[in-house]
Amino acid sequence: MATIVNSIGLKGIEGYLVQVEIQMVDGIQAISIIGLPDASVKESKDRVLGTLGTYQCVLPEKRVIVNLSPAEQRKNSPIFDLAMAIGMMKEMDYFSHDIPETAAFLGVLSLNGSVKPVDGMLPAILAARNEGIKVLYLPIDTDLPFRQLEGIELRFVKNVEEVIQSFSGQAELFSSERILPPIVSSEQPYLFDKDFKHIIGHQYAKGMLEIAAAGGHNVLMYGPPGCGKSFLAETFPSILPPLTEKARYEVMSLYQLAKVKNASYIKPPFRSPHHSSSAVSLIGGGTNPIPGEISLANHGVLFLDEFAEFPKRTLDMLRQPLETGKVTISRAASTVTYPAQFILIAAMNPCPCGHLGSKHAYCTCTSKQITTYQNRVSGPILDRFDLMLHLQSISLTTEPQRTNESSEEIRKRVMEARERQYDRYGEKSVNGTVSTELFLEKNKLSQNQRVMVQQWSSKENYSNRVQIKLMRLARTISDLQGEKELTNESLWKAVTMRRKNQLKSQKEGVK
Repeated sequence: MATIVNSIGLKGIEGYLVQVEIQMVDGIQAISIIGLPDASVKESKDRVLGTLGTYQCVLPEKRVIVNLSPAEQRKNSPIFDLAMAIGMMKEMDYFSHDIPETAAFLGVLSLNGSVKPVDGMLPAILAARNEGIKVLYLPIDTDLPFRQLEGIELRFVKNVEEVIQSFSGQAELFSSERILPPIVSSEQPYLFDKDFKHIIGHQYAKGMLEIAAAGGHNVLMYGPPGCGKSFLAETFPSILPPLTEKARYEVMSLYQLAKVKNASYIKPPFRSPHHSSSAVSLIGGGTNPIPGEISLANHGVLFLDEFAEFPKRTLDMLRQPLETGKVTISRAASTVTYPAQFILIAAMNPCPCGHLGSKHAYCTCTSKQITTYQNRVSGPILDRFDLMLHLQSISLTTEPQRTNESSEEIRKRVMEARERQYDRYGEKSVNGTVSTELFLEKNKLSQNQRVMVQQWSSKENYSNRVQIKLMRLARTISDLQGEKELTNESLWKAVTMRRKNQLKSQKEGVK
């Protein structure tokens, strides 16, 4: 009869229960691992043999079959080492105690029997809890954001011997308090290097960015060089609310899988890839697909500066993630899905020289050059922006002196507006990302408002997507104003914003 030990496999950020089945049969002494293992899993047999030798556990003259179930899922991590070693030792009667059926084992082995962490420990732990595991044996990992987790008991071990000793009731010897340093309090000050009070002028732009933060709307900013597009975008995260615990764990899991360090997991992520970045680095990929920039910006901001300089093919790859909030990457080895729920902020010049529409410099581009430059950004991508913002340079000498609002003051209004949205939808969703079905169910237009939207859309040739985005934008404006219903004033303001800031493709006097 086979010995069965539980472990956890990862498919992207999602985990699933893996049963490591060990059975010895007559035959030439060998270890066979089946169940679609990759190279790192196939090498586990040598690490396990080294561990067995350390504990004087001699492999009998039999063939050992290790089956990783479910067999149809590809296994691509050495995280099963500990489960294999425990199963083999039990099959060889190295210890007499039963292995708990509700326990699971994670970790890669050294040849001396010590247990080490692997990439993706956090998503594996969260998956174990979701799979109903009650006790989880895992190596010491100081990068984990917790020492215990509600709904599952974590037993941190240094080596295989400690695992076996815990079966006899000595689990208290391996508590996290004894072997791990205390966690620094998560109540860190929510401070940013850049603040909206440091931005001179741009009052209209600040108001539009407040709307974007409150409703999770995508923003395209365009204007002449040096007018403040990048500064506004880099300051934008300071008016977003802190990440919730669930969002923090999801962000940390993605960064662990991508092997990227992050200074703070309380602040929303801010990613700003260069325009020469490849499609794989932006979307994600590789032989064993890892998260790209759009997933690393999950629950945060993706800022694409010099938007029109990105390859058109790369930009078009953003279409589906912007609609669904996730990205599915298919490779020969595996198919994985990563979350990609981010606010896209893009900045670009309106023409090759950058001075189209400028009040301080003359544009030297021809109409054909302007059209060719702006056509680098396709219509379907432009459709996915809720807000378009035309910026002009600010004169530091003529701009009236005033006390600018701080990011903290703006953030309070943003959080209040978001709470109204959470209450309305019954989930942590905002107007810009909630499903269209739920949005229309909770925000019904009056007959007069439907006529208004139809007339505006017919006049401006708005697509169905843009019409819905106008309604989402208007709903956010109403939320910031504290209105329970979507008002005519907010609808008119949303349309005016779109029409006033439409990207210009022609200039006067050029034919």
